Amino acid sequence: LRNRINLKNYVSEQVGLPTLQDILAELAKPGRDPRESFEVFQFEEGVNSMEDLRVGMKLPGVVTNITAFGAFVDVGVHQDGLVHLSHLADRFVKDPNEIVHVNQKVEVTVLEVDIPRKRIGLSMKSDPFAERGKKMERSSKPVKKEEPQGTMAEKLAMLKGKFR
Repeated sequence: LRNRINLKNYVSEQVGLPTLQDILAELAKPGRDPRESFEVFQFEEGVNSMEDLRVGMKLPGVVTNITAFGAFVDVGVHQDGLVHLSHLADRFVKDPNEIVHVNQKVEVTVLEVDIPRKRIGLSMKSDPFAERGKKMERSSKPVKKEEPQGTMAEKLAMLKGKFR
C-alpha cells in the first residue's frame, strides 16, 4: 500500500517532499517509537502539600537547582526543599555538582518543615539523624531526644493537657 502512494500529490507549502518521505519511511516500521526511552517519575502518593510532610519521611524527588550551599529538590508539594551541602552524602562534599545534577531523581528524608516561612529541610544521607545524636553525646549536657515537629494546634493542645 505504501508503494502505491504518490507523494507528489500531497506536497504543499506547509509540507515538503522530504517530510512526506520521512513519514512514509516511519510507516514501514509500525509500533516503533523513534523518541528516546524515558523513565516515568511519580511523587509519593498522598503527599500534596507542606502540611502532609512529617520529619523522618523518606520521599522520591527531582533535583531542580544546584547552588554553592546545596541542592533544591521538588518532592511534589509545590515548594522545593533544600538539601544542604552537609546533607548531600555520607561523606564530606565540597562541590554539590560532584553528587547531583539537575533533573536527577533522588530519595530524600525530611529533616524540618517550616510552614510559615515555606521552608523544607531535606537530607540525602543514609541516616540523617545519626550525626545529631553523636554531637549531643559528645557534649557535656545530657542527651535530650528531639521530638518531631508538629503543627501549632497540636503543640497548643499538648500544652493545655499538661496544665489541666
